[in-house]
Amino acid sequence: MFGAENGAQNRHGSEYWGPKSVDTRLYGLLVLATGFGAGHHLDHVIRGNHVGWPLIPEVTPFTYTLAIYPLIAVGLYLTLTERVGAEYWTVLLGALTLVVVATHFGPWASEPPRDIVGPYESTYAGYVALAWLFGLIGTLLVATVYSAHRWRWARSVPS
Repeated sequence: MFGAENGAQNRHGSEYWGPKSVDTRLYGLLVLATGFGAGHHLDHVIRGNHVGWPLIPEVTPFTYTLAIYPLIAVGLYLTLTERVGAEYWTVLLGALTLVVVATHFGPWASEPPRDIVGPYESTYAGYVALAWLFGLIGTLLVATVYSAHRWRWARSVPS
């Protein structure tokens, strides 16, 4: 579409570097992870806890996590215009996975599972929200590993 056609090399000397390292599966994982992320943000709004600006006047970690959507949009634009590839997505997805896991689990978790399940009147709804979080984390892990695989594959293809 925007890239080298018919096997022509891009500006980095290889038809497999950069955007060629991003295939349909990786795009699908990005869409799935973004959907899970948006659903998790919506869950924050429904629960009414751990929210921040623009929903309330104070800036909180919730506010900062909204920055992921512009980073995804910029990444898609840069991928389609042959400026980045799987390397961008590996770093972004890996960092995001670490942030989500550290925020919700472990000794320093600021939003532990009890804060997800507890606010719901229905225990069932709370556990659905927690399962959604596990779906987000699982998708991020798979997307990170797959993106790293594509990055490694792109580096191994001879120029």
